[in-house]
Amino acid sequence: MTQIGRSNSGHTVSVPRRPDLKVTLSWAGVTNVGRKRTVNEDSFLAQSPVFAVADGMGGHSAGDVASAAVVSRLAEVIETDFIDPDVVEHALGSAARDISQVSGKTALGTGTTVTGAALTLVGTDPYWAVFNVGDSRVYQLRGRLFEQVTVDHSVVQELVDSGVISKEQAENHPDSNVITRAVGFNEMPAPDYWMIPVVEGLRLLLCSDGLTKELTDADIRSSLVAGRSARDTAHDLVNAALHRGGRDNITVVIIDVLGTSGDFDVDQTVPRRGTGRHS
Repeated sequence: MTQIGRSNSGHTVSVPRRPDLKVTLSWAGVTNVGRKRTVNEDSFLAQSPVFAVADGMGGHSAGDVASAAVVSRLAEVIETDFIDPDVVEHALGSAARDISQVSGKTALGTGTTVTGAALTLVGTDPYWAVFNVGDSRVYQLRGRLFEQVTVDHSVVQELVDSGVISKEQAENHPDSNVITRAVGFNEMPAPDYWMIPVVEGLRLLLCSDGLTKELTDADIRSSLVAGRSARDTAHDLVNAALHRGGRDNITVVIIDVLGTSGDFDVDQTVPRRGTGRHS
């Protein structure tokens, strides 16, 4: 397990070329090995402007190496308060090359999921560039709207998309652990992207599937709307997953947009899923 960054209860950034506009964020990250595993192969990055959760695969310690490579490469590209999605994609490519150096040492290869959000600009307006490879997830809570932003890269999700099974049936499907994209396994990563406006009151949840295997969407929403701080909410979610069984490593990053000073025009809808590029 690799953890980069610390919880922060009030971080304010100025938007370039917009002296009237500032964004104040709060965030927290928590990870736990769970009740069944002996090694935590999850890693996370919580350091503005990039936040990410990676869930490693490949055996006893190889998964930890893979997830660590991803969050370390993402941390390396943090130089300014806002970052272009192309820089994120370049960092994931570098991580994939790092992982290839160790994947030959394991019989099944080595890889990791990654999901995250990076502060970026659309013109001169602040947005979150949400990115995903694999079946870790990003959720958003904005007012009364609660939804999963990312779409899993998994065999089960493909069955849901094609109408073969329902979302409810997917929760207990025997192939629930089979993913169709990853960073590693000698493949270059192909992340999907979504652009979400940075608006006051927005709350993002980044998590590994150790959380979503144990908690329903209703459970997750209940914690997010409880009005507790990012730090307390992250701990509440992890503790709830442990109480339900904690069958896998559990990692949670919560990001709150505490405030925005100034105005900007945004499309309040989440753009459609992109494939291997930002949309």
